[in-house]
Amino acid sequence: MAAIADPRGYWGTLTRPERVVAAALGVVAVASLAGVVVGALAPAYFLYLVGLGGMYALLSFGLNAQWGFTGLINFSVAAFFGIGAYGAALATGDSSPLAGGLNPIVGLLIGVVLAAALAVAIGIPTLRLRADYLAIASLGLAEVLRLVFLNERQWTNGSAGVRGIPRFFEGWPVVETLPTALPGIRMELVPGSPVFFETPFYRALLNVVLVFAFVAGSFAVLRRVHRSPWGRVLRTIRSDEDLAEALGKDTYAYKMQAFVLGSVVMALAGVFYAHLNLYVEPGALDPITTFYVWVAVMLGGSGSNRGALLGGFVIVAIREGTRFVNDFAWVPIDGGPLRLLLIGLLIVLVMRFRPEGILPPQRELIWPGAVDDRPARRDGGGGNDA
Repeated sequence: MAAIADPRGYWGTLTRPERVVAAALGVVAVASLAGVVVGALAPAYFLYLVGLGGMYALLSFGLNAQWGFTGLINFSVAAFFGIGAYGAALATGDSSPLAGGLNPIVGLLIGVVLAAALAVAIGIPTLRLRADYLAIASLGLAEVLRLVFLNERQWTNGSAGVRGIPRFFEGWPVVETLPTALPGIRMELVPGSPVFFETPFYRALLNVVLVFAFVAGSFAVLRRVHRSPWGRVLRTIRSDEDLAEALGKDTYAYKMQAFVLGSVVMALAGVFYAHLNLYVEPGALDPITTFYVWVAVMLGGSGSNRGALLGGFVIVAIREGTRFVNDFAWVPIDGGPLRLLLIGLLIVLVMRFRPEGILPPQRELIWPGAVDDRPARRDGGGGNDA
């Protein structure tokens, strides 16, 4: 709210990296708006990209709660994402061989409960051990689940996947019919490039509302967790588990709670994916998803919720932005390899020039009042050196 009430004063409190990030986000927002206005970017597709960014932000939040807060190495982000997606799909999809036809809220609860149960099942034999057994156990989990979903056709429809998944707001009064009830709008600010705001746009807008609700709720919970005594214990475990035990903390219980919390947030991303695509198949558990999420957390800053949010949107910008490379005939490179090249280059640059991430978590470790009361720096860089 301070940014709205006193934007100049708020700008003065930002550190240099935060100003760079804010300026870059402003440029991207203006460029996206210009793309929509001139007709180069369809409004519905733009909202689809925003929703996809929110989905990756949720996955990054989940991994950040496990790795960034507690130091738990989870190489199966895709597994918990897939559990959430399949839980929602099998509960609500018309072609589901199990239940199907249930309310999406029920599907959401099923996806979240299944993810929590899987996290407990993985955590019981691994979290009591000091070495990186969790990393070893989780390394092949996503692939095992993918093969289960692929081969157990009587439960999952196999490679055909689950179709007929309703939209999340289907069955809700007023909201369900909103996309079709609202009038279509045609704008032509640039001659020859009309822009349409019709049913697909309004449906995409509802998807964005849904994922933003998930993101905002998760961010608020994780932000509170990060500053709470419980969060301080988690950070102590990550830094020195022996010290936490010497202080009388049950580190196994704390690690299990953090692992379940992160897995549930990842499952939320899977639930959103199911109702966004309206179709789920075993390919949704592609291991590259785990790789992208790890890059997002490292890029934003391990342990930082703001960094995880930023990293999720940056990954989507690279993933989807490189798809347009093929539209330029003069570029002699396919978009797919270029995507991996850019992500690899990004990792190298971050590790070389900003190993703690773009938005490290220092500012998040203290209460805002402590920041506001801190004397301003003499170099004019603002009162907060995050």
